[in-house]
Formats: sequence, structure tokens, C-alpha cells
Amino acid sequence: MKNKTAFVIYYLKENRYSFNALVGALETHEVSKKIDIFFFEDSQSLGSGINTIIKNYSHIIVGISFFTTQLWDIHSLMQQLRKKYKKRITYIAGGPHPTGDPKGTLKLGFDLVVVGEGEKTLIELLEKLISDEDFQKIKGLAFKDEKGTFQSTGKRAFIDLNEYPPFPLKHSKFGALEITRGCPYVCYFCQTPHILGITPRHRAIEIICKYIKIMKERNLTNIRFITPNAFSYGSLDGKSPNIAKLRELLKRIKEIISPTGRIYLGSFPSEVRPEHVNKDTLNLIKEYCANDNIIIGAQSGSQKILDLCHRGHSLEDILNAVKITVEYGLTPNVDFIFGLPHEDKEDIKLTIDLMERLVELGARIHTHSFVPLPQTPFAQEHARKIDKTIRAYIHEMNVRGFAYGDWKKQERLALKISNYLQTGKM
Repeated sequence: MKNKTAFVIYYLKENRYSFNALVGALETHEVSKKIDIFFFEDSQSLGSGINTIIKNYSHIIVGISFFTTQLWDIHSLMQQLRKKYKKRITYIAGGPHPTGDPKGTLKLGFDLVVVGEGEKTLIELLEKLISDEDFQKIKGLAFKDEKGTFQSTGKRAFIDLNEYPPFPLKHSKFGALEITRGCPYVCYFCQTPHILGITPRHRAIEIICKYIKIMKERNLTNIRFITPNAFSYGSLDGKSPNIAKLRELLKRIKEIISPTGRIYLGSFPSEVRPEHVNKDTLNLIKEYCANDNIIIGAQSGSQKILDLCHRGHSLEDILNAVKITVEYGLTPNVDFIFGLPHEDKEDIKLTIDLMERLVELGARIHTHSFVPLPQTPFAQEHARKIDKTIRAYIHEMNVRGFAYGDWKKQERLALKISNYLQTGKM
């Protein structure tokens, strides 16, 4: 006799934080008792896992979250799965790309797309799918009806982070702890504010500490955070740092994980805005944290380009951030994006000049290529090959050990993504 429903998760390194939040939410609800959850970390184990699962479960639901940069890998995977299993499996997509491009995602072979935050939507959807009931009134979904017509159920209200755990305890999937969602800056190349909103939502200190204590019990005491801007925790508008609240957070965590635990703030997997790097914030890093670097989002050395990107900070902010970071004995890893829309020869020269100044001050350059993303103001902007002057400079910086990053891979993908977003063709 076959068991209950199997929920199969494609648990890739790039997307595991998303699924940690989703499965954590599922574990708080009765629906989790009606399903068995399986995690597979690559396409090969996913395929072999489904072969076994399909023998024991009458209903299999596969969940896949992905970024636009993963589009071709997911396209290939879906072709293989659809060819082998036909309609025996229900496929659900979610994450940044499906949220920004639900119609295109359905064309890949998915049955349903979770648009936006998925905690409540996924719980309600799984309840309906398990019971074989109508799901078409659930907010935050996109699908094709019986006639093949695209349908969207509308946007769901943003969740309260305090209602859900940051990761699944029963399934022991721990990692960086999400403390804030939402970003007020609306940079034109970034999906975050379009998916998660422009008003910051912070997980309460008491709730954060509750899960830190659980991690400590399991000897997990290297603490990292997920946040759009690490120095914005506790800020009402996300623009004015709340030093008292941030200090309280770090102090409370430090007390829990002492004596051997370590806190990493403003380094991977989060970053900081340059105008928020000052004596107050860096004093907190030095007092409570173990990281020897912070990641600073600069993006361009041209004020014109910064303004066109809606960045909301100045070149002087970048210089000041790097100077004071070095003074505090930390390495500034500074993000730059090459090939941004409307960038000309003069902007390229200004960017190289600024990068050179920052390296002389003690910074390392984290290199990126502009990638157009669905739902952003720059979605329809043309990606292009990185200027040869930039290429030569970055090669030199790489050789000298002053630059790092995947800009070449991003450049190749950006050209494909740009064509896809403008033509709708893979």
C-alpha cells in the first residue's frame, strides 16, 4: 500500500536558504504530518530519488526554487523530468525568477508558480493538493486553467517573520539566519524590493535568540545572517541605522554562544551599504563579531551611473566606507557591477579610477557583470560584453590578488538572459 504524499525538494546550494524558510514554515502546520519531505542536492540524486519514491507514494510534488541565472539548467531538468514521468508528478516553482516571470516559468513545464513569499502560499497549496481540492482562490499563485489560459490569483500580503522559524528544526537544515526582509532603496538592477517589499520587516530579538539557543544545543555556534543590508537591523525605514537595536541583538547572541561561538555580520551571505559604514557600526563589528572583512556595495565609480541605478549614495560614501574599514583593521571587499545600462567610456574610466584608489587604500574588488532580471526597472535593458579596458584592468587585479568574482560566467549568462527577457525565447 502506498504512503501519503511526497514533497520532493531540489535543494541546491544556491537555493537552500529559501527552502529552509519554507520547510520551517511547513513544520509549524498540520499539513506537515500529511506529507513526507525529501531533499536532493543535485539533478542525478533527484532523478534516482524520484525513481524510488514513485514506487511508494501515490502523489509526488516536486518543488524547485531558482534564480534567473539558473534558467537554462532548470529548463533542461524539466525537459528530462516531464519526458520520463509525464503527468505523474506535480511541479511547483518559486523563487526570484518564477516570481518575476511566472508565464515563462509555466512554459518550462511547471504546473504551478508560487509568486512572492511562499510560506503561507505553500502551506495552503499543499493542503489543497493533498485533498485534491480547488486551489484557484489561494493568493500568490500563477497557473494555466483547463483551457491553457494564464491565471494569476493576485498578490499575497507580506508575512510577519516572527510567525515562522528561520529554518526547519525537525529536518535539521540549519544555516544563515534571516533577520530582515525588505529594502527601501529599490536599486534598478535588484529584484529584492519587488519581491519582498520596500518596508523592512525584522525578526524580533527574542525570536532570533530562541533559535540561536537551539543552534547552540546542537553545537552550531558560527552565526551568519541573511539581510539585504546588515547594518539596517531594527531600523524603521531601513535607511537610518538603529545602533542600539543592533547592539542589543549582537550582545544577546554573543552571550548565548560564548565562549567559543562566533558572529559574522556584514560578510557573506550579506553585505552593507557604504553610507552605513561608520565608527558606530564598525565598533559593533570589532566588539562582537569575528569577521575580518565586510562586503560593501559600491557598484560603480560614476555618480551618474549610481544615480541612474537609484543607488541613493555617493562616491564619497564609498571612499569613506573603505577608509574607515581599513582603519578598523578589516578588509573591505567592494562590489562593482560592470556593463550597467547607460555606461559610457567616461563612466568606465571613472570606475577604473575609483577601483584603483580603493585598492591603494586596502580594498579588494568583488567583480560582477550586469545581469538583467525580470520585474526590475532594468529588465529590458540590453546586456553587453564587458568593455576591453575593464577586462584588462580586472585581469591585472586578479593576477595581483586584488580582485575576485564570477563576472565572466555572469557575462555569458547575461547575454542569454537579455535575449530571453526581450524575446521570450530560450
